[in-house]
Amino acid sequence: QVQLVESGGGLVQAGGSLRLSCAASGRTFSSYYMGWFRQAPGKEREFVAAINRNGGDTAYAGSVKGRFTISRDNAKNTMYLQVNRLKPEDTAVYFCAAGDIPYRAYADRASEYGHWGQGTQVTVSS
Repeated sequence: QVQLVESGGGLVQAGGSLRLSCAASGRTFSSYYMGWFRQAPGKEREFVAAINRNGGDTAYAGSVKGRFTISRDNAKNTMYLQVNRLKPEDTAVYFCAAGDIPYRAYADRASEYGHWGQGTQVTVSS
């Protein structure tokens, strides 16, 4: 089992930046592929970004590609999401997730992640 705790959210003006962190504890962090999802009020949870176990491969939702960067530091048991050029439509609770399906490099579906953090709020004002 792995436990996940997000941090780094906050209130920021449009065009600003934040760095979200996801600290993991428990089972070996490097055995999981990781992802970020977000959920805005009244909307379904949506995929944001994913990264494979060694950090060498990533994937992004089209709406964030070129503005967000996912990374991980396995020595620190931490995953990051650098969010730049924020827009009001990026306002949501951001969740980190860990998955361990064998032979999967990473995943963009929430159903393929078995462990979730509690979320961190990102609010972008116009």
